[in-house]
Amino acid sequence: ASGFSQYLLHLIQRFPTVVPVRDFDPGRDAARIDVAIKTKGVDEQTVIDILTRRSYEQRREIAFEYERIAKKELVVALKGALSGSLETLMLGLMKSTVQYDASELKASMKGLGTDEEALIELVCSRNNEELAEIKRVYKDMFKKDLEKDIAGDTSGDFAKLLLALVQTKRDDPSNVVDYEKIDDDARSLYEAGVKRKGTDVTTWITIMSKRSVPHLQKVFERYKSYSPYDMKESIRKEVKGDLEKSFLTLVECFENRQLYFANRLFEAMKTKSAKEKVVTRIMVSRCEVDLMRIRTEFKRQHKRSLYQTIAEHTKGDYQKALLSLCGGDD
Repeated sequence: ASGFSQYLLHLIQRFPTVVPVRDFDPGRDAARIDVAIKTKGVDEQTVIDILTRRSYEQRREIAFEYERIAKKELVVALKGALSGSLETLMLGLMKSTVQYDASELKASMKGLGTDEEALIELVCSRNNEELAEIKRVYKDMFKKDLEKDIAGDTSGDFAKLLLALVQTKRDDPSNVVDYEKIDDDARSLYEAGVKRKGTDVTTWITIMSKRSVPHLQKVFERYKSYSPYDMKESIRKEVKGDLEKSFLTLVECFENRQLYFANRLFEAMKTKSAKEKVVTRIMVSRCEVDLMRIRTEFKRQHKRSLYQTIAEHTKGDYQKALLSLCGGDD
């Protein structure tokens, strides 16, 4: 029974915008995509309508049927038929959420220069369960350890923090509130940073990578009774660069993970042209997880809907695909 109740809990915790379609007919979907791709000039709209409104499991069945009738892989066909941001988004949808996260991590460390921003987002915003899954799938997909790749691509305290998180040593939430430990941790964070000259980063890393999220929420509250600055202000004063961004991401996600993603989306669409890589990554990776709640937080925080913001800052078929993943206006 416990396995099943865990599964139910898992479903309750999900707030997707993309859900399995009812009366699903993979053969029919595959045939329609086949026609759309063979159409002169490609009928992108049909491809978007089908693939953005099916769950990953359903897309997998469509891909299987497609290969049967078209004698080639759907991913290959999509690569040939689409281009630019739309292609990137649709190919992302052909991976499961965890495969997608693993691929994005790999891409953030590929070739010359690391995309630290992507690396920070992916490692610092994913919870313990997600990171454990990502590690397993990363190994399957790339025949390499995620830890080794991160260690080879980063250095210093930034590397230490990411590696501590990827080791997934975080405590499970406890039913018992340990006030003494909350107080100890709050004081340790203060004494390791604001109180002294320089920063004892190791202490910060240990506490933030090992304690449960509910515990840390209480620690940050308690922290204010020791420090004249709250945790986020303290981070900004004490550390800089990638390390600062990483700690801030962690604290924001401990406090309200969906708000963190909403703010990332808002920032990515502040300028006239959107940072499409960031927008695509969040929309694709969260549409079957918690995008419905991200939408709610977005509207609450920014006084306008995610839907309207996407409509204003993106265009063409790419925009249509994003709006479909978004699932509606608020």
